[in-house]
Amino acid sequence: MLEDLPLDLDRELAQPLSVQIAEQLRRAATTGPLRGGDRLPSTRALAERLGVSRTVVAAAYDQLHAEGWITGRRGSGTYLTTAPAAAPARTAAGHDTAPASQLFDLAPGAPCVDAIDPAAWRRAWRAAADHAPLVRKDRAGEPEFRTAVTEHLLRHRGIGAGSDTVLLATAGTSSAVGELAAALLRPGAAVAMEDPGYQRAAGAFAAAGVEVLPVPVDENGLRVDLLPPRIEAVYCTPAHQFPLGARMPAARRVELVEHARRAGIFVIEDDYDGELRYDTAPLPLLATMAPDVVVHLGTTSKILSPALGVGWLLAAPAVAEALLAHRERTGTGPSPAGQRVLLALAAHGDLARHLRRLRRALPPRRMLVVTELRRRGLGVLGDDAGSHVVVPVESAEAERRVVAAGQARGVALDGLARYHLGSRRAHFGVALGYAALSWPELAAAVPLAAECLARP
Repeated sequence: MLEDLPLDLDRELAQPLSVQIAEQLRRAATTGPLRGGDRLPSTRALAERLGVSRTVVAAAYDQLHAEGWITGRRGSGTYLTTAPAAAPARTAAGHDTAPASQLFDLAPGAPCVDAIDPAAWRRAWRAAADHAPLVRKDRAGEPEFRTAVTEHLLRHRGIGAGSDTVLLATAGTSSAVGELAAALLRPGAAVAMEDPGYQRAAGAFAAAGVEVLPVPVDENGLRVDLLPPRIEAVYCTPAHQFPLGARMPAARRVELVEHARRAGIFVIEDDYDGELRYDTAPLPLLATMAPDVVVHLGTTSKILSPALGVGWLLAAPAVAEALLAHRERTGTGPSPAGQRVLLALAAHGDLARHLRRLRRALPPRRMLVVTELRRRGLGVLGDDAGSHVVVPVESAEAERRVVAAGQARGVALDGLARYHLGSRRAHFGVALGYAALSWPELAAAVPLAAECLARP
């Protein structure tokens, strides 16, 4: 019975009481006292037992609900939804085996769909379907969608479309990169990219006939002092360098902008997970510093789902005009369907609620990962932001051994090898995503991953 569980709160800790309650209930679910289907007490009853306000317990339950641990049944109460996933079986020789059905995917780049309110998601798709079929689509994007992005996704970043910038809808980051390359760059032109960096952006440039020149990164992101002289653009992820997780400080941002202006080039700022900053307020976007030379890209694939296939681009009017001209020539443009779903979420306040829920759901996940890694003496790279961390290893061979060991234990691990663009590598390690799996799956997968990393 839950009444027998040792739920003890320490009021001397800096950790909020609601976080302590949620953490202890998770532990009870993963270690055995609680089972899937068990009924939890009401927030009032548990608050009385622990001697805290009902608001504290409600906050803990909200967090557990966002993580997919509990669900409410109307007129019945609150129930634990799931039990921890089974560990891989051991053979008679003591070796672990991992059927494909038990493979835990810890690769980065996937969203936390457990944080999505199913009712809000269904409501948004129904609202999107209520529109009459289009005869022709607006190649700039649905006007209401562009307004919603400006008001709900860019306002908190201190940026908005104005007389010096134009906001367009896109089909996502990779699609936008490909469009920019085709509309603004001649075949054979060169673009500088972070190394390691986002391989799909590199692929989009290459598909447009643009040469990609790798530029090293350090703990502050892209090395501006190492930018080659013959480039026409720079692609970077300054808010949360992908995949290493560095945040570009103000001084280097100024250095990059000044370099772009002197060289007559433009900067593509990929803000792929800018809404997932929960440790501190983010630094100003490059686009707010220099809208004349910066093209800002955003996407819904990390905050909601790639099923929407929608993002946005903010750029100077001349860039927007060139992009629209390219779309007219090629008959391309983003689909209105995903735009209308996002618009419906924003119109009902569900988008704002989802972002708040997401920012509550991810920090405990990161804490679970970091705590387990550091318990084994492993290093962790990356800001307290986004949805992944990087664990460095000593060599390419060690990286290959870790990935192979993970596969044998039933855990898909993502080595940094595929993110390097050049032949010379300076970074070896594994990127661990903590958003895509359910909490029980994450709790089962992370110790296995940490064990593989601790013995490369």
